[in-house]
Amino acid sequence: MLLLLLPVPAAAQKMIALSFDDVPRGRGAFFTPDERTQRIIAELKEAKAPQAVFFVNPAAIGQGDGVGGAERIAAYVAAGHVIANHSNSHPRLSTTDTAAYLADIDAAEIWLQGRSGYRPWFRFPFLDEGGSDKAKRDALRAGLAERGLRNGYVTTESSDWHLENLTREAVQAGKTVDRNALGALYVTWHVEAADFADAMMQRVTGRQPVQVMLLHETDLAALYIGDLVRALQGAGWTVVSADRAYADPLGKEMPDVPSAQGTLTEALAWAAGVPAPRWYRYNQTDLATAAFRTKVLGEEEGE
Repeated sequence: MLLLLLPVPAAAQKMIALSFDDVPRGRGAFFTPDERTQRIIAELKEAKAPQAVFFVNPAAIGQGDGVGGAERIAAYVAAGHVIANHSNSHPRLSTTDTAAYLADIDAAEIWLQGRSGYRPWFRFPFLDEGGSDKAKRDALRAGLAERGLRNGYVTTESSDWHLENLTREAVQAGKTVDRNALGALYVTWHVEAADFADAMMQRVTGRQPVQVMLLHETDLAALYIGDLVRALQGAGWTVVSADRAYADPLGKEMPDVPSAQGTLTEALAWAAGVPAPRWYRYNQTDLATAAFRTKVLGEEEGE
């Protein structure tokens, strides 16, 4: 469906929910997995953040540093958060057979269904909904509907996974990491990405749907998620529950674009004819890497 480019309303009502992918993750740069979970829960509580959703890969439970993952997932639920399906083993749809991909979703559902805090939402790993293969995209849309699952879409992100990878690599290499500068990047980029998505959604839908922010269960989240919540609030955002976000009518949108990959914001903008770039600038990993090296590691350009 082609959406009209509508004027941006004067009044702003910015609402956003928090979501975390790839649970349970293994050891990061600074914490054990157990320490990370405890810190994320404590930081969210201290910031008075409402219910977040943690998208789970059950195949990661009990693997390597993921030992104890089931207990960590239960701890998120006990703290008032919810869990949903991120596939069993995190495959990429564009390079996976459709039947095998659906079977992987089913394997995750077997683990998830009946657990406290479960929600029938599925988030595509890598936000890959089939790429340019529209037959595969449509098969998955039908497959989710048959299973009573809805798309656990994302509207805003700033590639926190990349910032986490850069940090882990720097620590492993013995480099000095300026944690204050790192926290500033993490917080600023996410707030900027949320504001970018809000402006784009107003442009292409004429309203302000509840945004869904993509985060990952990382050490950076453990360090800075409380600061991020407070910064969002300071920028005029109301942080709401994941249930509130996925009750928004936006979830009914299924844009038909040349490649189904990325945020729903980008897809709707593409369908509406907005030229590229339709994404927040620091989702470009080369720009993010350059900023990390200069600001966090103190390196000169070209080092």
